[in-house]
Amino acid sequence: MIPSALRFATLTAALFAAAAVHAAHAADTAPAAAGPDLGCHVGAYRLDDGRSLTLGRIDQPSALRWRLLDGRTGKLASKDGALVATVGWSDRADTVKVELGRCGEGVVFDGHRGEPVKLDVVDTQFEGAGVKLRGRLVLPAGQDKVPVVVMVHGSENYSGVDLYYQQYLFPSEGVGVFVYDKRGTGGSSGKYTQNFHELSDDAVAALREALRLGGERVGRIGYLGGSQGGWIAPLAASKAPQAQFVEVGFGLADGVLAEDRDQVVLDLRAAGFGDAATLRKARELTDATGLIASSSGQRGWTELAAVRKKYETQPWWKAVKGEYSGLVATHTREQVMAEFKKYDYEVSWDYDPMPVLRTLKTPQLWVLGGDDIEAPSEETQKRLTALGRAGRPITSVVFPQADHGILEYESKNAQGERQHMRTADGYLRVLLDWIKRGTLDGWPYGTAKQLAGPK
Repeated sequence: MIPSALRFATLTAALFAAAAVHAAHAADTAPAAAGPDLGCHVGAYRLDDGRSLTLGRIDQPSALRWRLLDGRTGKLASKDGALVATVGWSDRADTVKVELGRCGEGVVFDGHRGEPVKLDVVDTQFEGAGVKLRGRLVLPAGQDKVPVVVMVHGSENYSGVDLYYQQYLFPSEGVGVFVYDKRGTGGSSGKYTQNFHELSDDAVAALREALRLGGERVGRIGYLGGSQGGWIAPLAASKAPQAQFVEVGFGLADGVLAEDRDQVVLDLRAAGFGDAATLRKARELTDATGLIASSSGQRGWTELAAVRKKYETQPWWKAVKGEYSGLVATHTREQVMAEFKKYDYEVSWDYDPMPVLRTLKTPQLWVLGGDDIEAPSEETQKRLTALGRAGRPITSVVFPQADHGILEYESKNAQGERQHMRTADGYLRVLLDWIKRGTLDGWPYGTAKQLAGPK
């Protein structure tokens, strides 16, 4: 049995994340370790074989994350005066050797010399919807007109300006990036929220600021939203006529409650309870727990009590986890309400993305993971395929074996969790090609498969 303190920490995390798909390693978070600050090496490098290498910050001054365009990645940590490399987000030792020179100088990556890529960087502060937001525009050096993408946050509460790697990798491939700290995070004012309407208004302001700063250098401009940003980016585009494209990575074309509901389906299938009758019973449970979550505990308890009375002794009941259903179902009302009182994120529980997706004229690209356990994509794939076949300007692509974040995994750790090893090969090229040209003309993109597109 899990100690009660740990169980409540888990419950708190689940309730916090219920409306927001996790950011999937957009940045690493770990306790700071002693060692030299490697931040001066952050940036883009051109290797002597032509490849782009990015060194990005994580939440440890003495560590960096390297990334290549093909999706390979690893962590570099300073230990006893040497750089220790690990594969992906695992603790497995990496054979890649990286040598860092003095600040501002080149690097040696796995035997290849890399020189810093010059970028034009402008930091800014701008007005969002009643808040002051911190932003940054990063363009390839020069005067040429370039496409620009505005990064829309997921559910994370850290600084996008400090930690988003796309601001280095994309400009080194000819695409400008505007990053900003969403309200209540990093250098932006206001209160952290999961109100999609407020966040989409801020995203509209961010696009305007990118246009103002970029001036005549801005060619095509649009949004890229990952995870929770998949709800916000299309909504922002519906309010911003200047947006010429929308990209969504590992988002849902369904409501907020669908995340927990679909995770429960995966739980039951994995435990051998995937028959239709059991899934119908489980839907009664997720309807009740969803009502509790979406009402901050004001409704749903009668429904949960009825479901518990009917099914609590059945074998499948203990297999339910979901985002929060398993925890809510196994705690008392008083315990759950005590946790609700600690958090008020103004979650847009009732937001339905389909009206926007059905009417938005701005071309959209959706990229999904076929093995996503944070935001199960089965229903979203069906909806996007139907929209594309109906003539909506939506192209959808799936990486069949990819998890949330379009990440590939190889094994599970001692806690039974997936060990993410890399970003799927082809994912970053899919994003860049669409930003540049509004079409996918570089097939194959790794294992990706196109589901549907506009007629």
